[in-house]
Amino acid sequence: MEYLIIFISAIFVNNIILSQFLGICPFLGVSKKVSTSLGMGAAVAFVLTLATIVTFLVQKFLLDPFELGYLQTLAFILVIAALVQMVEIILKKVSPPLYQALGIFLPLITTNCAVLGVAILVIQRDYSLLQSVVYAISTAIGFALALVVFAGIREQLEMVRIPKGMRGMAIVLVTAGLLALSFMGFSGLEGGLKQLFGVE
Repeated sequence: MEYLIIFISAIFVNNIILSQFLGICPFLGVSKKVSTSLGMGAAVAFVLTLATIVTFLVQKFLLDPFELGYLQTLAFILVIAALVQMVEIILKKVSPPLYQALGIFLPLITTNCAVLGVAILVIQRDYSLLQSVVYAISTAIGFALALVVFAGIREQLEMVRIPKGMRGMAIVLVTAGLLALSFMGFSGLEGGLKQLFGVE
């Protein structure tokens, strides 16, 4: 039940974009089309899960034993950058259209604070490796969900007559704010699940 609570909480209650405000760059930049958002969500999910596993192992077997905790951020950034390069090479060979569609945003995963944030959060929360993997996967699902829902809304906005002063980034930011408010409706869900299953 603990894993179920981590899963639901990371997707809805503590959504990495809409509640913790990490990963805003791709959220605003790649969310013009649902197809591109799905691709970005999949790329981030892969990198996020892999980065969390590798950074967890780096922390537990390299940084902690040698008391190099002060190098955590630097080490994690290097690991994430290497993984993004790997994803870029794989996408270029496997799916050139998706690689072209993502364009400049694929290298931005390297500096996507959501990936680094999750890697650091699992260490701060003292999760086990399995809990870290569950948290990373569910955070990636929450990231993709927010991205795809926002992209769907933006596609609908293209067909609507918007007042001149609200066009462009203004309506995008207002829409993002309303979407974040809608996810606040899930705020009591985590506590309710913990009470229901008797988990501390």
